Amino acid sequence: MVWLGIAGQQGTVAKPKDRIEEIRERLEHPDGKKVLVAAHRGDWRYAPENSLAAIENVIDMGCDIVELDVQKTKDGQLILMHDNTLNRTTTGKGKVSDHTLSEIKKLKLRNGLGIHTRHTVPTLEEALLLAKDKIMINLDKAYPFFDEVYALLEKTGTTRQIIMKGSQPVKQVKEEFGNYLNQVIFMPVVNLDRANAVQTIEEYLQEYPPLAFEFIYANDSNPLPREMAERLKGKCLIWYNTLWDTIAGGHDDDTGIKNPEQAYGYLTDTLNAAILQTDVPEFLLQYLKKEGRRAKK
Repeated sequence: MVWLGIAGQQGTVAKPKDRIEEIRERLEHPDGKKVLVAAHRGDWRYAPENSLAAIENVIDMGCDIVELDVQKTKDGQLILMHDNTLNRTTTGKGKVSDHTLSEIKKLKLRNGLGIHTRHTVPTLEEALLLAKDKIMINLDKAYPFFDEVYALLEKTGTTRQIIMKGSQPVKQVKEEFGNYLNQVIFMPVVNLDRANAVQTIEEYLQEYPPLAFEFIYANDSNPLPREMAERLKGKCLIWYNTLWDTIAGGHDDDTGIKNPEQAYGYLTDTLNAAILQTDVPEFLLQYLKKEGRRAKK
């Protein structure tokens, strides 16, 4: 299951704790124009994915949300890592679940080119403390042990910063995750290419209206993205991932770097997207600022 600049008055600087309330306000009471930016695994093009440096970079550049992945070690510690093995992103090998935290802490993280760096694997608690009061966090792969995750959220005082996402039907989510629905933000993920997409959306709207839906679709021959843009207007936000072409109808980061209007502009203007998750957060932020779709600093 996949879960889901400091604004202030002119001449003043808002306190860090105000940043989370500002983002939540934009989620709960959108103005219809401003777009939130989520950074996929942090700023992984300039620091190892899921590293503290990758998180710090996107905080500094002004992103609203950072997507992070969680795995569990042999001795029951929660760490940041996308894969269930160490091979791709660290200097180690084997399953995460076969190694203790102490063993994993001795490894070095690899960058996007596979070259080892000086960075080490962070624990979830370390990441939460770094992000506290600064940025919303979309936790991925955390559902199987969310009771343990939530204990860390309470310990670090970060419960209001968490976004979880999932593709399960609303009844299943309420049964399995119900104890936390008043504490963290939950956003359903709906593949608009599937036959039950509209039914799934309508069931959520009736039984648990979310702050946002994440939509997936392969190409623009599907009429549902446009239809849902109208259907959900004034009801909840729409989130699209621009990581690769077949999850955003071809309006992805690769397209966006060459023609941002064709990618990001289409998603925000035509499909009414208010949240975009990207692998090029700095580029996207610059584009949105130029288009007047970011909150003023």
